[in-house]
Amino acid sequence: MDLPLALAARGGLAAAVLTSLLARLVALPWRRQLAAAFGLGLLSTLALPPVHAVPVLLIAIPGLLALVAAARSGRRAAWLGFAWGWGHGLAGIYWITHAILTDAATFWWLVPLAAPAVAIPLALFVLPPVLAARALPAGWPRLFGFAGAWVLAELARGFLLTGFPWNLMGTAWAFAALPIQPAALIGVHGLSLLTMLLAGLPLLPGWRPWAGAAAMLAALAGFGTWRLAQPAPSAPAVQLLLVQGNIQQEVKWRPEQRMPNFQRYLELTAEAARHASPTGKLVVIWPETASPFLLAQDPEAQRMAAESLPPGATLLAGTVRGEWAPDGQLERVFNSLVALDSEGRVEAVYDKSHLVPFGEYMPLSGLLPIRLVTGGMDFTAGPGPQRLAPPGLPPFGALICYEVIFPAAVTPSPRPDWLVNITNDGWFGISSGPWQHLAAARLRAVEEGLPLARAAQTGISALFDSRGRQVAMIPLGTMGTTTVALPGTDAPPPFAHGGLAIPLLLALACLGLAWRLRPMVVSPQALPPEPRR
Repeated sequence: MDLPLALAARGGLAAAVLTSLLARLVALPWRRQLAAAFGLGLLSTLALPPVHAVPVLLIAIPGLLALVAAARSGRRAAWLGFAWGWGHGLAGIYWITHAILTDAATFWWLVPLAAPAVAIPLALFVLPPVLAARALPAGWPRLFGFAGAWVLAELARGFLLTGFPWNLMGTAWAFAALPIQPAALIGVHGLSLLTMLLAGLPLLPGWRPWAGAAAMLAALAGFGTWRLAQPAPSAPAVQLLLVQGNIQQEVKWRPEQRMPNFQRYLELTAEAARHASPTGKLVVIWPETASPFLLAQDPEAQRMAAESLPPGATLLAGTVRGEWAPDGQLERVFNSLVALDSEGRVEAVYDKSHLVPFGEYMPLSGLLPIRLVTGGMDFTAGPGPQRLAPPGLPPFGALICYEVIFPAAVTPSPRPDWLVNITNDGWFGISSGPWQHLAAARLRAVEEGLPLARAAQTGISALFDSRGRQVAMIPLGTMGTTTVALPGTDAPPPFAHGGLAIPLLLALACLGLAWRLRPMVVSPQALPPEPRR
């Protein structure tokens, strides 16, 4: 066993218990070690939304590193890392199965395969930090190397395989506004770096690392308290009306349900608008594809939607938008947000640019033997982030569905005054998926210093101010509305300027520090023998 594990036992009962547990792990037969690594990966997801049991990482991460350090070869270490990552990914995205069940008659055979298959590429991103940890001596070098490589892998996950930065480890802190304030400086990836460093502390000897960690947490809490105590920025005279229809995905697109679904949104909007404050402009926000009709082009749907609005109000609604060829054939379809005034005029349109593979388009089209995208054609990607400014409305940036999960990629130029995220989380059912999605949205508000309004089909609809404080929320799985004033806009925080370069430099600094400290760590075998007395 590594020397730090033995020394850690001097730190008290808790450290002794953990040391005993790690000793039992590394003494297991090989196949049981794989099973244990998988179990530790499952355990680690309890730190993520909605549970936020962050202390479980004090077992899951040291357990992984102990198994990797004791592995007989790099190949076995890689398999242990993969097993841990597979468990972590599987428990984190198990809700994908619910999306398959919305059309179980067609895709029943995918039910046992979908979540395990998606978890495989996610598990591969655990290999670089695991192998970096194995290559470094125990103690601070291993911990710095592991944490730095973990963040580099997280950054890569945002770009490779179309990009899927879901359940970043930093989201573990998104249970309240206070612990995520450092994201304004270092982003969610910076929070991931701090999280992994803290999680590895049980592997370090003595009390000094714990004292340093306590001082760091106190400093971060102080920064968060100070930032939240700053005067609120001046707010525009705008009232937001979030509408959550709670229409189940299984019935959303049935032909006989389209008009009743549309009527539900119209009635919820009209009723809530009658009770809205008369001060300021009213902005109604519907979720992604809330309109079952082509709202950007359908005059009758535009008329009906406009009639539900009071004079001077604006509707921001999710809808499918089509483009036709000169011969009248449908040429392209877009997943869009449409701004509609109270006269039924289209004031602005945003087309989703980061499409969901297999959900909105089929990768390797023509080569795969199956088609999962509903409808007869793939969606077309829009041009990218846009600043929309309908008359009388503060300019905003639109984000549809999981476009909100990409750090440093949510704000168009020039900078808007607020962000709007419309989504259909009905695919996730009543699961951890909507909470994980919500946590990502909350972090984008802090990183960009912008209020973020979110309308979700089945929940969770919410409004966060520019510091990530929850101003309003409609619970998951309920139908309802909420009317709330739009908060003001903060000055761009450091992360809004530096973007992903900040956590990238921090991760590289950790790796450099790990390499620098490497010669300073001496194994017990290298120590000279004590002289005989």
